[in-house]
Amino acid sequence: MLANNPDTLAQFGSLGRDVQKPATFGHELLDFIAGELPGWRDRSDRPKETSETILTSQLCAHLNSAARHSAGWDILQFRVEEADEQHKGRKIDLVASPCGATICIEGRKHIDFESLMPIECKRLPTPHGSDRDEREYVISQYSSTGGIQRFKAGHHGADHRLGGMIGYVQDETTTVWNARVASWITALAGEEPGWSLRDLLQIEHAFPSRMAVLRSSHERQSGLSEIELRHLWIEMN
Repeated sequence: MLANNPDTLAQFGSLGRDVQKPATFGHELLDFIAGELPGWRDRSDRPKETSETILTSQLCAHLNSAARHSAGWDILQFRVEEADEQHKGRKIDLVASPCGATICIEGRKHIDFESLMPIECKRLPTPHGSDRDEREYVISQYSSTGGIQRFKAGHHGADHRLGGMIGYVQDETTTVWNARVASWITALAGEEPGWSLRDLLQIEHAFPSRMAVLRSSHERQSGLSEIELRHLWIEMN
């Protein structure tokens, strides 16, 4: 029995090894996710869904499998609907955490109970509803559910300086959505406190696989440092 075997009991609670990672590890992690997105979308055995929650669960399962079989990424696990570290009542759509190791980045140790990266997932376009704002990728006039809005307010990722956003593009193209999101932010810069043209997204890469990577930087409230966001947009149709 386990209770009669001290050597076995001693193994419980041990993560096995410390893994040192450079400051660029967060960007490398987002590159890993970006590289997996087209393969996940195009899997013939993936049930075709449109719900944000189901898509994110599918993506989480795919990323966990991919990490297990990718050299250097088997120290990661992905989880959905995790409580934010500072705002426990708020759920983060997708997080990356250590798995079987303690990951050390710039002197800070991260264990499997902690998030390495908060990631918000949004459908483009926003589903219709009486309490839904078409601009929800950026902001919502009805609640604090806007994607970028949550990061700017510190409701998501207050402990982080880098976060991710995944856009499931279900209509039109990443080029069209880049222009549309830019128009929303430009309008907010002229009418909403805390918003400026500095919040605009800048495109980094557009891929033949019908996905794009964009970046943005945002000032935050409550004395928090600026946060960088990487936006991974994948055309689903």
